Amino acid sequence: IFRPRTIAVIGAGADPTKVGHIVLRNLIAAEFAGPIFPIHPQLPTVLGLQAWPSVGSVPQPVDLAIVCTPAAGVPDLVQQCGASGVLGLVIVSAGFREVGAAGRDLEAQVQTAAARFPGLRILGPNCLGAMVPGSRLNASFAAGMTPPGRIAFISQSGALCTAVLDWARGEGVGFSHFVSIGNMLDVGFADLIDYLAADPATDAIL
Repeated sequence: IFRPRTIAVIGAGADPTKVGHIVLRNLIAAEFAGPIFPIHPQLPTVLGLQAWPSVGSVPQPVDLAIVCTPAAGVPDLVQQCGASGVLGLVIVSAGFREVGAAGRDLEAQVQTAAARFPGLRILGPNCLGAMVPGSRLNASFAAGMTPPGRIAFISQSGALCTAVLDWARGEGVGFSHFVSIGNMLDVGFADLIDYLAADPATDAIL
C-alpha cells in the first residue's frame, strides 16, 4: 500500500467532480514515478493516460488498486483484484457500515472476498486514502499534498484528516505518512503503529 511500483485507479472517469478522477489527478500531480492505470469500462483514456476496462486487463502486475466506485460493486472488485494478484487495496468508497445494516452486509461481503487471497491488505473503506510525500505518492482525494517530513499521522476521521492537512500546508509541516483508515475493515491503528514504528523515515506517530 505504501510502496507500490504500479497503481490502478478503479472508477477513474472523466467527471472532474468525482472521487476517481480526483484520485487519479492527485497521483499525476504528485509525480508518482511508476505506471498509473485508470480503470474504466468505457473510456479509452482518462487525463491523458490509457484506460483499461478491468484490473485483469492491465498488461503488467498491479501492486496497489484504489477503489473509487459505488459501494454495491466493491465486493466483486475485491474478488477481481485478488484474482489478478493485487495485494494492496485502498477503498475510498463510502456506503458501508456507516450507513446501517445494508452497508454492514456489504462490508461482510468484502471481507469474505478478501479472505480468499492470503496477503491481500485493505485500507478503508470509507476513507480519504493515504499519502507518502517522500515517495511522491498521493493515493487520496485530498486537495494537495504536504512536503516530506518525519511525522506519521493516522486518523479514522476523514474530516479531521482534511483539517490537519489544511493546517499543515499553511504551516509548512511535512509528514512521512498521512493515513486515513476509515472503517478499518482490515488495516487498523495497531497495524499502522507497528509498521510505522519500524520505518526509518518516521520519528513520531500521531
